[in-house]
Amino acid sequence: MTAHTKDSNFDAEREALLSKVEPALLEDQPLVTGDHDFNWVTNKICKIVETNAPNWWWVCMPVALITASFTLMGLIWLVSTGVGVWGLANPINWGWAIVNFVFWIGIGHAGTLISAILCLLKQGWRTSINRAAEAMTIFAVVCAGVFPLFHVGRVWFAWWLFPLPNANLIWPQFRSPLEWDVFAVSTYGTVSVLFWYMGMIPDFSILRDRAVQRLSKGFYEETSKLRQSMAKGADIFRKYFYGVLAMGWRNAGNHWRNYEMAYLLLAGLSTPLVLSVHTIVSFDFAVAVLPGWHTTIFPPYFVAGAIFSGFGMVLTLMLPLRALYGLHDLITQRHIDNMCKICLGTGSIVGYAYIMEFFIAWYGANPYESFAFINRAFGQYSWAYYIMFSCNVFTPQLFWFESVRKNAALVWIMSILINVGMWFERFVITVTSLANDFLPSSWGYYSPTIVDIFTFAGTFGLFSTLFLMFLRFLPLMPIGEIKFVMPQGDPHGHSEGHDAHSEPAPQNNLDGKDAH
Repeated sequence: MTAHTKDSNFDAEREALLSKVEPALLEDQPLVTGDHDFNWVTNKICKIVETNAPNWWWVCMPVALITASFTLMGLIWLVSTGVGVWGLANPINWGWAIVNFVFWIGIGHAGTLISAILCLLKQGWRTSINRAAEAMTIFAVVCAGVFPLFHVGRVWFAWWLFPLPNANLIWPQFRSPLEWDVFAVSTYGTVSVLFWYMGMIPDFSILRDRAVQRLSKGFYEETSKLRQSMAKGADIFRKYFYGVLAMGWRNAGNHWRNYEMAYLLLAGLSTPLVLSVHTIVSFDFAVAVLPGWHTTIFPPYFVAGAIFSGFGMVLTLMLPLRALYGLHDLITQRHIDNMCKICLGTGSIVGYAYIMEFFIAWYGANPYESFAFINRAFGQYSWAYYIMFSCNVFTPQLFWFESVRKNAALVWIMSILINVGMWFERFVITVTSLANDFLPSSWGYYSPTIVDIFTFAGTFGLFSTLFLMFLRFLPLMPIGEIKFVMPQGDPHGHSEGHDAHSEPAPQNNLDGKDAH
């Protein structure tokens, strides 16, 4: 009886305590802010392509082209003279070429992850950034492909890497991970292009229809006749250019059904590529017997690092575009928060891998392995190791703080530091193990030549040139997908207490304000 009374008193006290507790409500932040309608989204994204290029674009484009010419000049000098101009010499026969290749391949991983994995997980926040991230993936793969292609020396024989029938019966060595790279990266690039292009087909039709509507109306706001004729000529170009790319898309129900099924299939096909491509790239090192490379932690370590650097580059690109094009209502603080948190998570995984490498070297009791990691931290390349560790481990930890994530300028600077650190990670992995291997008499010190530096710097110009062309001629964001995540796109949604179905649907008109 006494025990029953105690239990009753305890239950009463617990209920009284719980009644005083007010659970915190998690605020569901909208993915499109500003209470805009569908017409605003269409016009905001299309105007980036349809209006004259802003002044900053004309400043950046010549700078990017001049910088890209550095790579061209470096490659011409390489082919005409020999691979020795890259500063490669025993024992360091892999230098900046393989470092830059792995760096650029890693940059492209965020695009596939945002498009494929986040699509399968139905993460609506990906919609505002996935198009630019996919473009970034393709342009990064182009930059990455330059280095292994010319690293073979006789670039005109690079086709020997493919298993093509020939009179000498010479076949590639399929047991080499360098050969696996050829198939992994080419497959990755092909699927990424298909994914990117197919996602733009509905938007191409919108740009086509808007150009046709303006031509049929025949009125342009330009003051002079010359400007009017130029605007009309531009619309004629858009009519046929986007018309061909739209592949007859008419916004029909069966078009959307087939589109969504194909998009889902490509997302499923791309998901293994996110994991497999950088895993195979890590095998370039992991299957070797060299201390510091011969470790099983490399595949997950490389994949996490690739996603880390990829999201860093997405932040580096999207934050300036958000300010320059006034896209604050489409790229909201929620998008920035999520990307910062992914950088925080993957950066923590990378930091854990750095620490575990030392533990595995100690636990394995292999003196060569132990020396390799002690040499990284305290040897001749220790300066590079500390830059790597500071940028990749300490920098992302600042993303724990909401005040840091809300400071766009600080996030942008940190995103640059992330990719600086990831480049040094590839440099440390590649060079330190080669410079100090098993035989002390063959030890050396690697220093890049001016050709190395110019060729690598030029790839940033090539990447920037391609990205600026993308901004000028192709839609920056998927218009239809953004509308799907708006409150008006939810058939069961409500806005300010009113049924969303009671809102009148936007009507087509000659200003291009359609409901695509």
